[in-house]
Amino acid sequence: MDNQQMELLISSIVKEVLQQVGGPGGAPTGGGAAQSLAKYIDHTLLKPEATRGDIIKVCDEAKKYNTASVCVNPSWIGLVAKELAGTTVTPCVVVGFPLGATMPDVKAAETKSCIAAGAREIDMVMNIGAAKSGEWDVVLKDIEAVVAAAHPKATVKVILENCLLTDEEIVKACQVCKLAKADFVKTSTGFSTGGATVENIRLMRATVGPNMGVKASGGVRTQDDANAMIGAGASRIGASSSKGIVEGDSSAKRCLNCGNCQKGGTSCPSGVAQLRKSLY
Repeated sequence: MDNQQMELLISSIVKEVLQQVGGPGGAPTGGGAAQSLAKYIDHTLLKPEATRGDIIKVCDEAKKYNTASVCVNPSWIGLVAKELAGTTVTPCVVVGFPLGATMPDVKAAETKSCIAAGAREIDMVMNIGAAKSGEWDVVLKDIEAVVAAAHPKATVKVILENCLLTDEEIVKACQVCKLAKADFVKTSTGFSTGGATVENIRLMRATVGPNMGVKASGGVRTQDDANAMIGAGASRIGASSSKGIVEGDSSAKRCLNCGNCQKGGTSCPSGVAQLRKSLY
């Protein structure tokens, strides 16, 4: 399928989807219960300075709360698989992270290596530059390479990096993910200019329908945040603040810069930078 055929295929539904957004999300709700919320969470640690001790701590927290998975960088996936052995928590890894700009065969090789080390969920970053260029055939082949390397041993979630895309591009990217037979679409890496929004989750859910996974990641730190995303249609939450989400800790609502105000950090001189650093 060439790019012109791809454009015709996916553009035919864009207007319809954009007009539909605003209704119910279509995903099952967690009801706010701690156990229900925990099963939505990919407990995440992707900071480059994370140590072995940090990774083990995240695994211990995930086992305590019985989260859906632990999501880490590739060099730690073997350790995570070992720490989670015998539990219901799934080892999850990022691929082509955080830019999505590596070659499809490199992403496929990384996927195979991570699965061999114990990964059972793959969160790949799509080729964002190709998407912005309208080269949807390139985006499709990129995702298909990872899906082929992962299935049937591992689930594939595709990170779109919504903060860099228009609504129309988000819809098109979601359609390409469906064509490539990915299992989830995901909002963000947490390393760009913004994280998950309720509006984006509604748009993604309206595009992919009720049977494909939608993951909200980046900036989800409280029960209110998580419930809002689930209500909009998210079926998975990527977060490092699992304790705050499960136990209802409200401290994460404080200013991310000085901790002394309730304005989310954006009113402080370095608040935006702090927000960006703490999305995961």
